[in-house]
Amino acid sequence: MKIRVIVHKAEEGGFWAEVPSIPGCATQGETMEEIKANVREAIEGCLSVDVEQPV
Repeated sequence: MKIRVIVHKAEEGGFWAEVPSIPGCATQGETMEEIKANVREAIEGCLSVDVEQPV
């Protein structure tokens, strides 16, 4: 499964990333390696919350 992620340079240094297809799913990191790991973790967290929410 491919999920589109947009990575931005943060004004204060480092990066922040957002996942447009998952509202509210965003993260930050100091390096590209850190942002990649944080994005995976953020997506897993956002999707697990959606699954656990009662309908």
